[in-house]
Amino acid sequence: MATSGALLVPVAAVASVNNKEAVKEAPIDKDDNETIFDEVIIERPLKGRPHLGKVLAVIQPHCDDIPIFAGGTVAKLIDEGYIGYLIRTTNDDAAGSGKNYGEVVANNEADTEAVGRVLGLKKTYHLNYRNHNMDENNIQEIKSRMIFLIRMLKVDTVICYDPWAPYENNPDHYITGRAVEAAIGPAGSRLDYPEQMDLMDAHGVSEKYFFTRRGPQYVNRIVDISNYIDKKVESNMVNVTQGPAGNNGSRLRNKLAAQGKKLPILGDDDRTADFNYIKHFVLDIESPRLRFSPSDKKIGEKYGLEWAERFHYIGPIHSNEEDYIAKNAIPLKK
Repeated sequence: MATSGALLVPVAAVASVNNKEAVKEAPIDKDDNETIFDEVIIERPLKGRPHLGKVLAVIQPHCDDIPIFAGGTVAKLIDEGYIGYLIRTTNDDAAGSGKNYGEVVANNEADTEAVGRVLGLKKTYHLNYRNHNMDENNIQEIKSRMIFLIRMLKVDTVICYDPWAPYENNPDHYITGRAVEAAIGPAGSRLDYPEQMDLMDAHGVSEKYFFTRRGPQYVNRIVDISNYIDKKVESNMVNVTQGPAGNNGSRLRNKLAAQGKKLPILGDDDRTADFNYIKHFVLDIESPRLRFSPSDKKIGEKYGLEWAERFHYIGPIHSNEEDYIAKNAIPLKK
């Protein structure tokens, strides 16, 4: 999967809108393997804690999905005031290291909990469906569990796999995405699963950040994670049981040392090797091979940013009716 460093828009073409920037896109580089909407919003870090009181649900099928694709955005939103929760739909029993299935499951659970702590999330929930077999489950059951969590936690914003990604071949990814998307509407209605109303009220989700790993991808939001790239790296460092990150940098460093070689970028100790390998190889140089996704650095460069993540964002729809009322309403005659 090739990535391109071509600048799609000049900096002068960026207009500021409420600390976000609307960009009119130039034609897409054919090698970039993505589809862009006519208008892209650049979301930059906000000062203070403007999202204080809002709740973020970070939903992934596997322990390494959010760190790899959305770790920077999660760190940014938490820093801006969100309370966050991590939800993992599978038990990862078919991926990663361990002497037996039980140990693999336990190791992945420990890594997932560590990811939540690094990203500043309040609690982690494990739904424990079988890894690589999400499509054998009744999606209504998964949806109902998501509805319960959205209502109980009062979720305002979700980050998850894009349910409409056209070339996603992992059922855990697309089933999780579809179950989350299917749960969002009913979660806000008191008529769906009304028995839950004895414990909690209906609650609607306002914003959705969807990511995917295989192109083409609908992209209408670029999140500037330049201030959070190191936190993203750290969230990937704790995924040692599976995935392209973890301690693969120190493994490569030790392998080269046994051959009488050294890569200066990997430094002189294991922690430096792991950190720099993730930052410069997993998230940049080798991203197309290791993540099936363009480099975070290359994505950022197109928009004049150092590092960025890309999303299919769906937010609240502006009310033209309210604008019209505010402009045209007159007092009733007494």
